[in-house]
Amino acid sequence: MNITDKLALTARENPTKTAYIFTDKETTYGELEGMVQKFADGLQKLGFRQGDHIALVLGNSPYYVIGLHGALRLGLTVIPMNPLYTPTEMAFMLKDGDVKGIITMDILIDKFIPIVDDLPALEYIINCESGNEVPESIKKDHLPTNILRFQEVITNGQFPFNGPKLVGEDLAVILYTSGTTGKPKGAMLTHKNLYSNAQDVANYLHINQDDRVIAALPMFHVFCLTVSLNAPLLNGGTIIILPQFSPTEVFRVARAYQATVFAGVPTMYNYLLQSVKGNVDSFSSLRLCISGGAAMPVSLLESFEQAFNVKVSEGYGLSEAAPVTCFNPLDRPRKAGSIGQNIVNVINKVVDEIGNELPPGEVGELVVQGPNVMKGYYKMEEETAAAIRDGWLYTGDMARMDEDGYFYIVDRKKDMILVGGYNVYPREVEEVFYSHPSVVEVAVIGVPDPQTGEAVIAYVVVDNSDVKEIDLIEFSKQHLAKYKVPQSISFLEELPKNTTGKILRKSLKDQVTNS
Repeated sequence: MNITDKLALTARENPTKTAYIFTDKETTYGELEGMVQKFADGLQKLGFRQGDHIALVLGNSPYYVIGLHGALRLGLTVIPMNPLYTPTEMAFMLKDGDVKGIITMDILIDKFIPIVDDLPALEYIINCESGNEVPESIKKDHLPTNILRFQEVITNGQFPFNGPKLVGEDLAVILYTSGTTGKPKGAMLTHKNLYSNAQDVANYLHINQDDRVIAALPMFHVFCLTVSLNAPLLNGGTIIILPQFSPTEVFRVARAYQATVFAGVPTMYNYLLQSVKGNVDSFSSLRLCISGGAAMPVSLLESFEQAFNVKVSEGYGLSEAAPVTCFNPLDRPRKAGSIGQNIVNVINKVVDEIGNELPPGEVGELVVQGPNVMKGYYKMEEETAAAIRDGWLYTGDMARMDEDGYFYIVDRKKDMILVGGYNVYPREVEEVFYSHPSVVEVAVIGVPDPQTGEAVIAYVVVDNSDVKEIDLIEFSKQHLAKYKVPQSISFLEELPKNTTGKILRKSLKDQVTNS
């Protein structure tokens, strides 16, 4: 079984059940399945074949659900991408990912103009109409002629569609994650990876056909993909799709549709807690809140639970594990500050530098084993061998386990910054700054931030005294997604270094801590 075959089965058994709600319009499983089949057939008529790669560069919408399952039904490999990425950031992933087609919004097509000539495998851009003013570039035909409307692909497709027989080891999704070297790595997730993790999460958290799950996390993020999208769809639940996170809208749809599950990153919980629109009645129908993507401060967790009278289950995951490995259980004590225990069918353990398991209380690297662990990194054999050793995925996160089998993250991957649940690697930001003609040296670090968990700040050495902070910030905005842009920039005569000349980020962090 896989997630798209399970969707077809649910649609046959419960065709009139509501699959999702978007802008207060309900769509049944039968209607969704019909569009998925026609979209898959429409793609096939365009020349897409099993094994081809297609990118989803979309915000939260029915387009995403239909596009994802239509592509998977045909046996395509889907590459979800953040629509906030700049052309520079998208170019590498689209080219490295051998993308044959892109599904995107009309208001985003401008982003592909600078890079489309450098994408030799690209044949089609499928345009989802947003209802907003379309870019001048489309009107002026600056892009290739192979631009089709999403609805046109569906209209050209036929129902029923009998796609290829998929097996568990077939590649389903490639998730690009920022590498410590600044070069993104494509984590290859199979149909087995996606199905097993979504079903195991659903079993662990008791997600079923009676649940109405608010999908406010971005769908391109694997947290949302598994917990808010696949888990409810596998079990006949209803997804309440929000185009973007808004505390006011979360409270509204929770009341209007008697939502039962909400999943978010700690930043979202902080905004909900601070919003004047919410009160204890706002989430009266919720049976469960789920937090992941970053560590949730214990004080925030306790304040949120007290304010809204709902329990928050904190968990842990990573793209390479599809993503969930741990969650605080619902039928046993929840431990604040812990990422919980092993979910069904997944084993976590803490090991030393040579891979030996450590006893409870000792700190080591967290490693994971289970049917959810990725196949490897796309076209990166050495990185795959380093990450998966003797059947265990090495997460790079330092952790400890207590006597009851609850895990605690002690430290994160070296130098990584978490901004609102999104990974930011300093090297990636530094490479952008180094491309500025006046920057001689740069070091990027993360500092605590009450709103986003951490904020990006940069220290630079320049050879031109006329260069100002605003100049460099504006420069970085041209090449980086908003959450990666430094919040502030400090100018130094020289960056701290060790005897070998390596820049000491820890020294800079210590200066911030002591200032």
